[in-house]
Amino acid sequence: MRYSITDILIDSGLDDSPFAKRAVDNVRRLLPKATISTAHDTGHLKQDQFSKHVLYLLAYPGQFLKPCPGTTEHICCGYQILNVGTGCPMDCSYCILQSYFNQPGLRVFANIESGLKEVLKRIDSKPNRIFRVGTGEFTDSLALDPIVGWAELLIPYFSSRKNAVLELKTKTDHIHGALSCNTRERIIMSWSLNSPMIASREEHGAVSLRRRLEAAKSCQAEGFAIGFHFDPLIYYPGWKEDYLRTLDLMDKVLEPERIIWISLGSFRFMPSLKRIIRKRHPNSIVTNGEFVPGKDGKMRYFKPIRVELYSFMREHLEKWSPDLGLYLCMEAPDVWETSMGWNPVNSEGLSAFLDERVRKIFG
Repeated sequence: MRYSITDILIDSGLDDSPFAKRAVDNVRRLLPKATISTAHDTGHLKQDQFSKHVLYLLAYPGQFLKPCPGTTEHICCGYQILNVGTGCPMDCSYCILQSYFNQPGLRVFANIESGLKEVLKRIDSKPNRIFRVGTGEFTDSLALDPIVGWAELLIPYFSSRKNAVLELKTKTDHIHGALSCNTRERIIMSWSLNSPMIASREEHGAVSLRRRLEAAKSCQAEGFAIGFHFDPLIYYPGWKEDYLRTLDLMDKVLEPERIIWISLGSFRFMPSLKRIIRKRHPNSIVTNGEFVPGKDGKMRYFKPIRVELYSFMREHLEKWSPDLGLYLCMEAPDVWETSMGWNPVNSEGLSAFLDERVRKIFG
């Protein structure tokens, strides 16, 4: 993918950190025209809230590992988020980050190496619990990887722990860092997928579906477990035929073995996001559907529409393979029951289901 980054800003005190030094070296190699400055030298920067041309290397003051910010009103999977940065160089029209953060630029936490000590200490203190950890909640896991080297940094730490897995979720084909590591154990390479129309029209800056799936094929051939996330599913005229094209491409490119899970989630958003999408992406179709406020305050498709989306995807994915670890993201038990034929009852039940998928794939 092509970066629009023109400026690198390094927080005071981080100039000598190994992480920042590696990032700066990569910037000089990949983006030789980019300006590199320290935090006190920002007078030349001109950017708005949604600017993606400035990359900040700064220290994160909080806890690096936190539970996924789900809601008690819906079943959550028990995911743990490793907060390596915020913001994404891509610009998907539906991205929730547009209304989630009010700080401009791409932010990478350069003190991640010291923060990892506490994260790993916490994981090691609970050997009987499975930690399903991902970095793709507030940023794409691999979009900045050629610059910051997250994969090469994180994979060795997680692959050596029997009670944790690390999922790197992306819309890119930046897999070189992961493939250069000597281990594939306990690592899940995963991709966000959609219909070809949504991918080309709404996922600005992301690589094509074919390139994503070809990258998944390479990782699968190299021994990585892989995962997929159809989230958000978008309801529009012709959606069934379009999503079938994606499933057909998956069948042509991949083998269903060692797919640890596939999640399904329908488009949902805080009300404030609609105005932002209409302003920033006037040609987007994602807000054209019929939405109602959910119990969590987010706008959601009417329940019959969500059930139709999930039932259709489940039916055709299970024709490909009955063992894909299908699950719903942030849905109620009755929607699970109607569309999936079973329900985990609560978040603990879904967490147990996904933990069992981890045991099945990794032992």
